[in-house]
Amino acid sequence: MKFKLSNKATIAALSTIGAFVSMPALAHHPLAGQPMTTFTEGMLSGIGHPVLGFDHLFFVLAMGIAALFTGRSFTAPLAFVAAMLAGTGLIMAGIQLPLVEYVIASSLIAVGALLFSGKSIGLAKTAGLFAIAGLFHGWAFGETIVGQESIYANVIVGYMIGLAAIQWVLAVGAGMAVTSMLKVFDAADAKARIAGGVVAGAGAVFLLEGVEGALFAAMGLV
Repeated sequence: MKFKLSNKATIAALSTIGAFVSMPALAHHPLAGQPMTTFTEGMLSGIGHPVLGFDHLFFVLAMGIAALFTGRSFTAPLAFVAAMLAGTGLIMAGIQLPLVEYVIASSLIAVGALLFSGKSIGLAKTAGLFAIAGLFHGWAFGETIVGQESIYANVIVGYMIGLAAIQWVLAVGAGMAVTSMLKVFDAADAKARIAGGVVAGAGAVFLLEGVEGALFAAMGLV
């Protein structure tokens, strides 16, 4: 199969991005783990958290591209954002969710596979996938808050606002980018499918790392 020059450039760019998944995840915190005490610090942490975590960032960008093909690129990501806020609320309330990191990695595989298939599964099913993933991503985000010895209401409000805003902007921006820059208007476009393959591959790497870590821990090797 021969690709046009623009497609080759796309593959190179996506391969470069994909290489980052073999690197350890960053701190997930723009304040370097320092306690948050103000609304602004909470909002900055909320904005930086999904940007600094490759697993979360990959999902949000892929979600925005998948949302584009539902015909609701502005509203479909709201399902993820709403569920994400609910998930953050769950951990703040002390409610545990099982297998969080595995579900997050699996969500990457699922949305990547959706893009790679070259088909749109419709708004309702896509929003359902986004919502389930959002619940677990949000729970993971909430660990930033509950991990502090003391927390203030203004910090929580700022964190939630920053977290919701940046993810909606990233998702919508990803959809706009593939149409304006890559000229992708159809789910069957090779560039969209390549992007899906990269995202699914990243999810597989994260999932295998998690399984490997659990096995080593069970054998007392870590």
